[in-house]
Amino acid sequence: MRRLRLPSKWHLVLAPMSAVVLLPFVWLVLSSVMTQAELNRFPPAIWPEGVDLGGYRTVVERSNFLRWFLNSVIVSGAIVAAQVVLCSMAGYAFARIRFVGSKLVLVLVIATALIPFQLTVIPTFLMFNRMGLTDTLGALIVPQLSSAVGIYLMTSFFQSFPKELEEAARIDGCSRVAVFYRVVLPVARPALAALAVITFITAWNDLFWPLVAINSEDNYTVQVGLTTFQGQHRADWPAIMAGTVMTTLPVLAVFLFGQRRFVQALTGAVKG
Repeated sequence: MRRLRLPSKWHLVLAPMSAVVLLPFVWLVLSSVMTQAELNRFPPAIWPEGVDLGGYRTVVERSNFLRWFLNSVIVSGAIVAAQVVLCSMAGYAFARIRFVGSKLVLVLVIATALIPFQLTVIPTFLMFNRMGLTDTLGALIVPQLSSAVGIYLMTSFFQSFPKELEEAARIDGCSRVAVFYRVVLPVARPALAALAVITFITAWNDLFWPLVAINSEDNYTVQVGLTTFQGQHRADWPAIMAGTVMTTLPVLAVFLFGQRRFVQALTGAVKG
């Protein structure tokens, strides 16, 4: 018979902390299916008397939410794909290829992460305005094609990667490019998954630069669109809560999927 596993002492600490973290999201979901009267009641209702989807209908019918959502998917997907490719290549080059000033260049690249984006937003906007990219989705994608954090993450991973596997592949006749794509990248799935999740969450939640670079409503991302919608419907709390729920769900789904991918990739790397 299976032995009953008793919860450890850590569960007594982690369970209340998990409840505290999940409570705001649970309240957000419950509020999105409440009526305006229930939300305005004092004290506020804890549990809805029934499921009211009026807030979701208001968001979809009275705004261009589906277009904003699609714009965010396009922008975030393009940024994730670009950073996974470019940051992995740059990280491998810094970790394995020695050239004059390579360490200095790596330090300078990492140092750019310490510069607040607010200091560079004006020259960035002027540059994109002269290129004719303002008020387009390209203006949101190009500045984030690569990142210092992503390069540092991949460089740190490749520095811990055993060189013996690469040397064995080179002896078998593989070029450096073939070693990178056939040997290194398959084992680097945990780091690539972590980079993809971090990049997606950052790109999806970005609000400051889209507010500066985008003017037309058709090119709004979901964060900008939800902000303008909230300003237009300040008292319609069910609709605001519903829009926030639909905006949060992709981030939550990507995080849960990425967490599972971490475990699968690590298990595959250990077996390999």
